[in-house]
Amino acid sequence: MLPNPIVPNVPFDQDGKFHGFLRLPYSRDDSAWGSIMIPICVIKNGEGPTALLTGANHGDEYEGPVCLQDLALELEAEDIRGRVIIVPAVNFPAFQHARRVSPIDQRNLNRVFPGRPDGTPTEKIADYFTRHLVPLADVVVDFHSGGKTLDFVPFACSHVLENRAQQTACIAAVKAFNAPYTMTLMEIDNVGMYDTEVEIQGKIFVTTELGGGGTASAKSVRVAKRGVRNVLMHFGILAGSVELEPSQFLDMPDIDCYVFSQNSGLIEPVIDLGESVKKGDLVARIWPIDRTGVQPIDYAANRDGILVSRHFPGLVQSGDCVAVIAEVLE
Repeated sequence: MLPNPIVPNVPFDQDGKFHGFLRLPYSRDDSAWGSIMIPICVIKNGEGPTALLTGANHGDEYEGPVCLQDLALELEAEDIRGRVIIVPAVNFPAFQHARRVSPIDQRNLNRVFPGRPDGTPTEKIADYFTRHLVPLADVVVDFHSGGKTLDFVPFACSHVLENRAQQTACIAAVKAFNAPYTMTLMEIDNVGMYDTEVEIQGKIFVTTELGGGGTASAKSVRVAKRGVRNVLMHFGILAGSVELEPSQFLDMPDIDCYVFSQNSGLIEPVIDLGESVKKGDLVARIWPIDRTGVQPIDYAANRDGILVSRHFPGLVQSGDCVAVIAEVLE
């Protein structure tokens, strides 16, 4: 296996608090010996579990970067037992340009794991995390939201895993995060995902969807900040008791949760996030944009539940996800 070209300038095994970079050499037109500098913070105090905390896997999702910048500033070595590795913007080139995917190679970081040490810049980032950072971790928290094209009710989630003991530990960590909604999520496309790589390595994994629309809100940032500290307390890395508030438990068991548009046009939302629906209820209409006097196309829920996600921009294309319905668990 070829070595990964990324070079960290922070120690991972030394007690203390260190701010620095993961430096990825990147020769480009305006900088022959240039580099991509991915900010990182490592905080260590003695023996104990390691938490790897990441944001901006997609570059237009902001709760993670805001929350993790705050944590990297405020958390001190004497506050913890073990180690915390903080990377506020994993997909830094995409984050710099407010894009879901990297403007350098047009790759979606969350679809290229485990990556390649001799691949594109995005593949090299994935390879570094796969081979160097994830193996250090006991628990991984990866913050997501809907970016520019989706909006979500704020939830933390785990996945169904073959290893039931691992799944149980993931569920417990997600419950500790204690978002307003707690989800068991079925991914419709998990090949190449960071989630999948972390879980293959047997780590405890927590991920989120905390809003969307290409921005953060005061509420979603509060959820992120409290949630990550709860997870650190759950693992004994941070002292204190987990702060628990009521959380609605949800499940997304199959493809019927998703409603996809077969038309392009102007979307009319018919229900709002968090509202209840029955199978067959109208959730959205798609109007033509190039003429009047034409009936809209109706889209209905495929199951009972609540609306947990919706298409955010006013215009949709054929194939876009327009709504996601989750089952409510008692």
